[in-house]
Amino acid sequence: MRISVVIPAFNSARFISEALDSVRAQSLPVSEILVVDDGSTDDTGEVVAASGRDIRYLRQPNQGPSAARNRGVEAARGEWIAFLDADDRWTPDKCAQQVAALERRPALRLIASDMAETDPEGQIVTPSMLQKHDLLAHFQALGGRPLENAAAALMRKNFIPTGTVLAARETLLAAGLFKPRIRFGEDLELWARVAARAPITCLPLVHMLRRRHGGNATGNTLAMLRDLVEVTTSVRAEIGGTLKEQGLNADRMVANAWSNLGYWYFVAGDQERARQAFLSSLRERPTPRAALYAAASGLPPGVLRRLRALKRMAGPTGREPNGR
Repeated sequence: MRISVVIPAFNSARFISEALDSVRAQSLPVSEILVVDDGSTDDTGEVVAASGRDIRYLRQPNQGPSAARNRGVEAARGEWIAFLDADDRWTPDKCAQQVAALERRPALRLIASDMAETDPEGQIVTPSMLQKHDLLAHFQALGGRPLENAAAALMRKNFIPTGTVLAARETLLAAGLFKPRIRFGEDLELWARVAARAPITCLPLVHMLRRRHGGNATGNTLAMLRDLVEVTTSVRAEIGGTLKEQGLNADRMVANAWSNLGYWYFVAGDQERARQAFLSSLRERPTPRAALYAAASGLPPGVLRRLRALKRMAGPTGREPNGR
């Protein structure tokens, strides 16, 4: 089995050597390592060049991580693709344990794993993301078998860290790769499309250490909520029929994404954008809560401030929009 590792990099000089070292330290060696430099303005290229001749270094104008990953997949020579971000690391047995699982279940076309989170210095702060999200026991019981109704399960809770994925290259190409226009959640959007067409699973083994630091792309809540609308709308258009068969109401999924965005605007005091988002939610799937917030967002600011003060005095009365 030939494995190509795709590492997108943007201004990653500080951490990329550790990522590369973790790939080279695999107990089952990979076939090639591709670093796709997405227009870095720091010393990323020099650091990669100094790290050894076993790296295929590709450089492109800045287009975002999705375009960088896509270029890596298209250029890869291996039949299987593994992804790793330039500031993260693998555990030494990542590839060996995933390949062993694939040999036991040859129908699988994508296999992911658990991950831990570390601080900038590399100290573990979250030992298991599956455990954090109450999914560890489920995947332990699954035992590496293909997950049933996987696309719907993913859209309820994304359990696939991109840096743990090992996927068949032909499956990724057939699914259409990442959509560069989506900045946050682009991985979930692709994994859902893959899960709708091919068997996937997730191993309850920590195979990646994700580094949390100020440069991570996941800190912009508003941008993430905006892109969640894009992700859910795209997934509904691509595999809405599959989601329905698997018991997930795609219209409700999109409506909730709009409501979550609307609530962010509402709390931030941007009443007009909040109203537009809640109206979009109502068009997807009418709910009393979305109607209430849409109406409240149209109130004069002074009235709304008094209502908020009354609500604070009354204490919590219910759950805000936040789920599917």
